[in-house]
Amino acid sequence: MAVWLARAGKDGEHEERFMSENRIFCNWNRIQDLDLKTVKTAEDIKMILRNYNPQDPERRIGNWASQIYAFVANMQIGELVVVPRHGKGSVAIGEITSAHQYDAKGPEMYRHFRTVRWLNQSLPRTAFEPDLLHSFSGLMSIYQIHAEDPEKRIKTVVGSGGRASKETADAKTGEGEDVATGSDEIYDLEQDGYDQIARMIIRKYKGDRMELLVAAILKAQGYLTFQSPRGRDKGVDLLAAPGPLGFGHPRICVQVKATEGPVDRPTLDQLIGTMHNVGAEQGLLVSWGGFTAAVDGVVAQHFFKVRVWNQRRLIEELLASYAKLDEEIRAELPLKQIWAIAGVEE
Repeated sequence: MAVWLARAGKDGEHEERFMSENRIFCNWNRIQDLDLKTVKTAEDIKMILRNYNPQDPERRIGNWASQIYAFVANMQIGELVVVPRHGKGSVAIGEITSAHQYDAKGPEMYRHFRTVRWLNQSLPRTAFEPDLLHSFSGLMSIYQIHAEDPEKRIKTVVGSGGRASKETADAKTGEGEDVATGSDEIYDLEQDGYDQIARMIIRKYKGDRMELLVAAILKAQGYLTFQSPRGRDKGVDLLAAPGPLGFGHPRICVQVKATEGPVDRPTLDQLIGTMHNVGAEQGLLVSWGGFTAAVDGVVAQHFFKVRVWNQRRLIEELLASYAKLDEEIRAELPLKQIWAIAGVEE
């Protein structure tokens, strides 16, 4: 059976609705007032789009029409759909449970949908083999994944709960391997780069060693750090403060979780409690596996005293501080900056 990818908006702006309503949506605003029941071919959709805005280039119309038609007609009940979680370093995997539906009274942008049974809403990207992971990085919003045997391999990862098997781990030892998928789809080179860096990080800084990487980043940002001894941390992995002796402000209490699964609310609450115990003014919670919706929902409440770094944010901080990192860290994570065209030419 086919496996599909559906994006929840360019910046993940529709993700919460995808997850909470157990649906995937076709969000093109040009079709929201049309139920598309009369559509028989992609050419029918092209005609609709041309009528909406005759000035659109034919290439753009063809691109959009193929994606809309795939959502309306090609997806089948029982097939898998992958939804990348924007900026979270994870993907959601679901099984399509309905044909294309149209709700004329629904909120604009959410009238075209298919229902989905989510198998897992937050699987770490690093649990997937490189070629399969690359197939998640296409720039289109809706497309069929063309990696080798994607259904079986994705279900294996779902069944493992995101814990990579030995075979998968062995496949991730190279950071620059070819990942051809046999598709003409254009891929997001930036996302591919982040995925390769993530694989290298989790291979070299798995478990407690992740604290060393976070400490190195904070040091490069001007903080003096203290790492708690193993087994006696009492909820404190790192303490950090600016100044040559670490007596400056802010004083930060850091908790680092290198596990693949998302961190839940009790871990955040524990950090806030520990901050008071050690006299820290602010806290930093780093979770390689991301955060549950319960944590995401209260981040704004703690904006002035707690920061959270997921996998993507950790890599962004690493890249921003890379030139100031210790030579030992840069030797373990050899990186170079490259330039590429931003976006896809119409």
